[in-house]
Amino acid sequence: MTHLRVCFVGDSITAGTGDDDFLGWPGRLCARERAKGHDLALYNLGVRGDTSDQIRPRWRAECAARTPADVSCALLFAFGINDSCEDVGKGPRVPLERSLANARAILSEAKAWLPTVWIGPTPVDDSKMPMRPRPSINYHFRNREIARYALAFRGLAAELNIPYLDLFTPFANDARFAADLAAGDGVHPLRAGYAQMTDAIERWPAWRAWLDV
Repeated sequence: MTHLRVCFVGDSITAGTGDDDFLGWPGRLCARERAKGHDLALYNLGVRGDTSDQIRPRWRAECAARTPADVSCALLFAFGINDSCEDVGKGPRVPLERSLANARAILSEAKAWLPTVWIGPTPVDDSKMPMRPRPSINYHFRNREIARYALAFRGLAAELNIPYLDLFTPFANDARFAADLAAGDGVHPLRAGYAQMTDAIERWPAWRAWLDV
């Protein structure tokens, strides 16, 4: 049995927005591992709408409050889709160069402190854009931009020697995932889509390396 505390740091897709079960993929993932006999503590630090600009100043304090030095802890980051998004009429919320600088700062510090991995952004339903969840927000997510950011993230992760899971590539042409996005708001998957994400992360060697020891 593995004893591990995991901080899941990210945005609304980390938080599980759109999931009627309120589990998202972190809750499903940890429930599956608990069923295998692993003792996991889950800390979901996903904040809806967060970009790397917002995650960078908050992640360390939030994780430090949940990761005492006398227990095994790890950090899982999942961000970037909001960086790539266009705030209509204003440009990208976080231009790629700054997004990469933020990610480098976050992940370099995290890796020096605790075991760290990074999960990349997922695709959207382009036909349902722009997204206006409330009058003050007019966001246009585009798969071509998400793909561009995801490719750059993968390169940075390789440079930093941090495990990176590309979810954009396998899901971009996945009919089941696309149907789930279409049934929701076009950005956040529903129950079935989060289960698909969980399947991919559960078998990811970097995740398994934390548990199957």
